[in-house]
Amino acid sequence: MHPDEYHLRTDYFHRSSDEHLAMMGVDRSRLPPPDRWQAEYEREWARPVRERALLALAWVLDGAVVGFSTADRIVVGAEAFMHLHVIEPTLRGQGLGTGFVTQSASTYFRLLDLDHVYSEPYAYNVAPNRALQRAGFRYVVTHRPEPGPINVPGPTTRWVLERPD
Repeated sequence: MHPDEYHLRTDYFHRSSDEHLAMMGVDRSRLPPPDRWQAEYEREWARPVRERALLALAWVLDGAVVGFSTADRIVVGAEAFMHLHVIEPTLRGQGLGTGFVTQSASTYFRLLDLDHVYSEPYAYNVAPNRALQRAGFRYVVTHRPEPGPINVPGPTTRWVLERPD
């Protein structure tokens, strides 16, 4: 994802309905202000890919960005955690995520020399859990981890995809 597109991520979260945020386990009051969030992304973009704390990919369909994936908790040569979001509400739940997840995981494996890509969506958010399963991720566990910086406490489902041979 190019820095000119990072606003899509901040806009996605700040413009999402409270219902959509709750479905993802996100607490609106914990979202950083858009300008601060944008500045953080731009600082990451300036770093070499293998030194970033966050890597973002735009999902393009028919020439338009329709979603994005991010990787964080990156340990180059070992693992990273992938997040996935379809921006356009009318495109959610239509199966597009599976292909985008597959492409994103492949990119993360290649760029970061990973052995494992994990994803841990909110357990009650059916669409990403289904997309991960269809993309070949293996179910690991449903648990209540320490919430991320923008999340509420709640159950998440951990999935893993191992580096293809």
